[in-house]
Amino acid sequence: MADTILAKLKQSILDFDEDAALEAAEESIEAGIDPVAAVGALAEALNELGIAFEKMEVFLPEIMLASDAFKNALSVLEPEIKKKNAEGKKAIPIVIGTVQGDIHQVGKDMVATFLATAGFEVYDLGVDVAPSRFLEEAKRLDAKIIAAAALMSTTRPVQKDLIDFLEAKGVRDKYIVLVGGGVVTQDWAEQIRADGYGQDAIAAVELAKKLLHVA
Repeated sequence: MADTILAKLKQSILDFDEDAALEAAEESIEAGIDPVAAVGALAEALNELGIAFEKMEVFLPEIMLASDAFKNALSVLEPEIKKKNAEGKKAIPIVIGTVQGDIHQVGKDMVATFLATAGFEVYDLGVDVAPSRFLEEAKRLDAKIIAAAALMSTTRPVQKDLIDFLEAKGVRDKYIVLVGGGVVTQDWAEQIRADGYGQDAIAAVELAKKLLHVA
């Protein structure tokens, strides 16, 4: 039963079907399926589509439809995840966003979701986020981590601008800066002196936990 529902969830994303995604998410809650496992099924589908996109087997409009279906399912699953997390200790705040000049959000949304499922208090600043806004929100929320995504080679340098900005303001040592995105590599992260690089959503969560010394 559970496997069937999880497969249905995954297929709804692959079919870009918002209604089916919502229905499958509701079914998963009714069946008592762990909402984190349900999000995992959605993520598998998005990862597959990401690979297909790189191979030019699917295109941006389809990726955006898949993202909408993902968000539909998430609207049902996320409250359940937050209920589970509320039973534990106070969540550590993280701010995340796609850097200035870049409006891609699917990958960033996945990372934000996985961080939330892991128990972090995630503040998603959206897309086209300037370095000054990352810092402004991190200060306001007393965030421990700033996560900056770049999905285009032309916007990747803004990740360096963010780190340079924090250094210029004399607050670089107050924040753990994580970078990621389709054009980002470990070498790039080291070059710009980021604290870490997440190749995908799961890696980003593990890295955040490691750097903050949480289980």
